[in-house]
Amino acid sequence: MRNAFAEQIYETAHLNDNVILLAGDIGNRVFDKFKDTFPERFYNCGISEQNMTSVATGLAMSGLNPVTYTIAPFNTIRCLEQIRTGVAYHNAPVVIVGVGAGLAYAELGPSHHSCEDISLVRTIPNMTVICPADSWEVKASLKASIASNQPTYIRIGKKGEQVIHKQEITNFKIGKPIKLQSGIDICILSTGNILPEVISASKILNSKNIKPAIYSFHTIKPLNTNFLKSVFKKFHTVVTVEEHSIIGGLGSSVSEWMIEKQIKNNKLLKIATPDKFHKLSGSHSFARESLGISSKQIANKILKNYR
Repeated sequence: MRNAFAEQIYETAHLNDNVILLAGDIGNRVFDKFKDTFPERFYNCGISEQNMTSVATGLAMSGLNPVTYTIAPFNTIRCLEQIRTGVAYHNAPVVIVGVGAGLAYAELGPSHHSCEDISLVRTIPNMTVICPADSWEVKASLKASIASNQPTYIRIGKKGEQVIHKQEITNFKIGKPIKLQSGIDICILSTGNILPEVISASKILNSKNIKPAIYSFHTIKPLNTNFLKSVFKKFHTVVTVEEHSIIGGLGSSVSEWMIEKQIKNNKLLKIATPDKFHKLSGSHSFARESLGISSKQIANKILKNYR
């Protein structure tokens, strides 16, 4: 996903002279092409994310379109105050890109895990929160976010993720889920880079004669309540899947809406990481399995709770 981001920010900078890229001392080689072409529009802010966010706020309030980029917890948790009182309070059009969403940096330990970022950022007024599922969604969401001229957090994976979409998404809209698979029994709303696990889980469900509809629910905020209304009208059981804490993410957003609208006759199953730190060292897939969000575990949880 990070390569897709680098490609798209380069393309967008060609079309928009106001695009400025600020990085927290990572992605140096990935951005070589950008730096060579637009040296005056690239700032390596070092390991100083709070300062980077404040600089971006100033640039945005001067009429520019800054994009900040670094590892997800460092670009959100570390500088939450600057996002809240700088970017969001002033409604400054800064696009904050967090790379390594969820457990993508599993081998580097809890300091680099990002399973709380959605819950923190979505509570801040004026913020849009987008979690692309693959490289094509990264490109589409970056273009849409810069064009929106609104404060936005984009939460992306790292590298080597499975590409779900076959081609460029030409009709991407912030807040509009993307239908990936038709189904009649249940509806699965997946957000972010966990989608390949969901696709694999659906094959297991199909073998058990359960045909799920699957959507890439990329936008957590603003929440598309009209879409939710139609889904809950059509399906008795709705499942949310995310590589994020069970607290405060997509599942929580849908739960809050259900309570507000007093939805009583439907079942919501939330699949996410538990409320604990992952302290074991290992690969991304190992971390997912350890926390119960591998494809087999997703399928088993759905089978256990179906009907």
